[in-house]
Amino acid sequence: MLDGLMRRLIDPPLNRAGRVLARRGWSADAVTLAGLALGLTAAFLVAIGVPTAWAVLPFLAGRVADGLDGAIARARHKTDFGGYLDITCDFLFYAAFPLAFVLREPSDGVAGAFLLASFYVNGSSFLGFAVLAARRGLETRARGEKSLYFTAGLLEGSETILFFLFLCLFPQFFSPAAWIFGTLCFVTAASRVLLARRLFRD
Repeated sequence: MLDGLMRRLIDPPLNRAGRVLARRGWSADAVTLAGLALGLTAAFLVAIGVPTAWAVLPFLAGRVADGLDGAIARARHKTDFGGYLDITCDFLFYAAFPLAFVLREPSDGVAGAFLLASFYVNGSSFLGFAVLAARRGLETRARGEKSLYFTAGLLEGSETILFFLFLCLFPQFFSPAAWIFGTLCFVTAASRVLLARRLFRD
């Protein structure tokens, strides 16, 4: 829901930084992998039981890298593999972070499993929609210039980042927050299915 607004705010500085880094020879794929490494570092810090606020810095750095890789690719040369690598790394990180909280506090396991299930269904609805949109030649730049077709939804990347930051700052609320956010993810997936039914029903 917030991604359209956030893209208008963050794309100009990201694109400027991307052009500078591209001129210096930085690889978009390398930045994608660096962002994943930073995100997994944040998850690791959560999982081993240190104060979760310690995870905020690598978490935010990883999200910045996740924005910079696309900016570098646009400044140099976009590839289909780069887009594929980016979304794969995103999904790995989105799975690892909730898992880290469950490893930290196993009593949160049911809420964590519900949250991960909602991510799985939401991600499947997103990727399936993108495949059909590509088959029909649909394009949109409402969420920035992407390798895949990004549909709008109640919960998008911006909301997920804010949710993970909330968990870092208030880990004691993981279970209720996971139930609420997971439910909203299912709502997002359902709305996307309804949109697909309207657009792709022949």
